[in-house]
Amino acid sequence: METKEAELDDADYAALADLRFALRKFQAFSDERATQEGLTPQQHQALLALRAAPIDDATVGFVARRLLLKPHSATGLIDRLEKQGYVTRHSNDDDRRRAQLRLTPQASEILSKLSCAHRDEIRRLGPLLTEMLARFV
Repeated sequence: METKEAELDDADYAALADLRFALRKFQAFSDERATQEGLTPQQHQALLALRAAPIDDATVGFVARRLLLKPHSATGLIDRLEKQGYVTRHSNDDDRRRAQLRLTPQASEILSKLSCAHRDEIRRLGPLLTEMLARFV
């Protein structure tokens, strides 16, 4: 069911603005932490997507879908991560055209550090986000 603009009141606009502001603040936190570890925010997101992926799904195509990228952009991103020593490509026994990606120990260490910091920040923000989301119910 689509909500009509006329059904929104000042409180709805304030709630939307507050939520978007909180999400932007979290994104800025995330970007800064990635940069501190020598990664671009997009590289961090790619490493996280690969770490969370089932082993058979850890491909360039998966990264493209998870990061909302065109396949050629995801290929360039993975090429750079591979060149920096964060990702390795492995032939898929069933389909040689489809390389499976794995994080290197260096990438895993950096990602672990970043993920702990993000988890802590989300835990800190949790009550505030819960309160904000409740404004939409």
